[in-house]
Amino acid sequence: MPNQQQHSWNESNIVDDVAFQQQDAELFKNLLNAPAQPSQAVAPTPISGTILKGRIVEITKDHVVIDVGLKSEGLVPIQEFSDPSVVVLDGEVEVLLDQPEDDNGQIVLSREKAERLRQWEYILEHCEEGSIVKGRVLRKVKGGLMVDIGMEAFLPGSQIDNKRIKNLDEYIDRTYEFKILKINVDRKNVVVSRRELLEAERISKKAEVLENIKVGDIREGIVKNITDFGVFLDLDGIDGLLHITDMTWRRIKHPSEMVHLSQKLEVMILSIDKDKGRVALGLKQKESNPWDQIEQKYPPGTRVRGKIVNLLPYGAFIEIEPGIEGLIHVSEMSWVKNVTDPSEIVKKGDDVEAIVLSVQKEEGKISLGLKQAEHNPWDDVEKKYALGSNVKAEIKSLTNYGAFVELEPGVEGLIHISDLSWIKKVSHPSEVLRKGDVVDAVVLSVDKESKKITLGVKQLSRNPWESIEKTMPVGSLVKGKVTKITAFGAFVELESGIEGLIHVTELSDQAFGKVEDVVAKGDEVTAKVIKLDPEHKKIALSIKEYLIDRNQVNRDDIVVTPSKRKKKDSGKKGKEEQEESHEEQTVESDE
Repeated sequence: MPNQQQHSWNESNIVDDVAFQQQDAELFKNLLNAPAQPSQAVAPTPISGTILKGRIVEITKDHVVIDVGLKSEGLVPIQEFSDPSVVVLDGEVEVLLDQPEDDNGQIVLSREKAERLRQWEYILEHCEEGSIVKGRVLRKVKGGLMVDIGMEAFLPGSQIDNKRIKNLDEYIDRTYEFKILKINVDRKNVVVSRRELLEAERISKKAEVLENIKVGDIREGIVKNITDFGVFLDLDGIDGLLHITDMTWRRIKHPSEMVHLSQKLEVMILSIDKDKGRVALGLKQKESNPWDQIEQKYPPGTRVRGKIVNLLPYGAFIEIEPGIEGLIHVSEMSWVKNVTDPSEIVKKGDDVEAIVLSVQKEEGKISLGLKQAEHNPWDDVEKKYALGSNVKAEIKSLTNYGAFVELEPGVEGLIHISDLSWIKKVSHPSEVLRKGDVVDAVVLSVDKESKKITLGVKQLSRNPWESIEKTMPVGSLVKGKVTKITAFGAFVELESGIEGLIHVTELSDQAFGKVEDVVAKGDEVTAKVIKLDPEHKKIALSIKEYLIDRNQVNRDDIVVTPSKRKKKDSGKKGKEEQEESHEEQTVESDE
């Protein structure tokens, strides 16, 4: 029975199959004969770099799963979403197709790249070079900072600020306005500047300040630079110079003694140059000028006390009150010393008394004297050293024209070379004086104002030339010693110390060759005075006249004590001849 039923089901199926085959054949025939219909278009697969809209289908701890309608879903790191509020299930977001398929057959999506691309499109559409944008500083990079202006832009270090930058970290996470300097389409980057905006703002403020300020105004400024000659201050966008001479009425060596960087100062506007944008400032002008009443406060002769604040080769500066300094010149430091260096008398920091000598208010100068505060030994010099009085003094120095002697500390006198001897012709003081000798002298003149005292040594004895016509009249006989032999004659020192000349023509009444044939140095002779010239201190003598008077012709008769003419060794003789030759030249020069 079962077999019959199964067989029966199979038969019916066969019948059905045959019917279906007939229908299929009919349908196939109809399809072949039917006109062609257009086929339905198939969407192309997106390429890399395309921005797609997707739906968030899952959120994990590290990733967001997004369906963009492709054969698989994509995973996007959750940190790529700059705005966490968009990360919600079934939320729609834009992502960039980074790769249609990776090694695992998965698509690779990027939220971050999609945002950058949209930002770049926004920049190209809404901004151009020169546009002002607002942005937040993100981080430091080599050469500058990265700034978020809707996309990341580069801020070079030179364009960060218009002042010196010590630390870039202070700018991070701060929001500023920037000016777009350059947009590079090929590289898709932007360069911005903050400095240009600051400079423009500074110029604007500078113009405004220059328009409103006037001389005499008191303004607050910030110290931005300190130099040797002054201080530069920032006055709301303009630079003002506070010169070192306008900082204080007193003397300072460097501005840093009074101010430091970033210090706030109230200063006075001294002058304005609007064309050059320069302003001169003053600090001391806010106070009264201590020099205004200087002439009434310190007239000449006033005794003052102060501290030595500076030493220079020509003198010492003394501060007699804050802002008031006077100069003690080296010539006004001592009555008794010739000061060439002020440190010989005073030292920096010394407290001293001085006398005001003069005041030059316009030049800001006061001349002071240190020695004037002490007794001047020249005040009573005319009484102590009266004309004609005898004094004892020590030889301090010798010069070509005389000798300086010290009468007392601070008081010197001069013995001129012409006042050393009545009878000798002195060529140099060293012939009769030596340094350190104590000599007797006569006061010849005193000049208190010029601080000069003239002394004489020869005045201690009587001038023999005044009575020469009485003591040695023409025609009288004299005796003396031969002191010099010259080609033109022989000099004889007489008993009074006066020298006379026996000319070569007056040596003998007999013919001879040289002077040495008649007399020699050291011989004592008798001669006749034939001429006197007291004014020029000259005496002419003659042996010949004396012989004629005595009617003598023998040379031996006229020699009272002949010199011993022993033969000496050739070396010593040569030396004597050289000495005599030198003496002859000297006498000829004197004549």
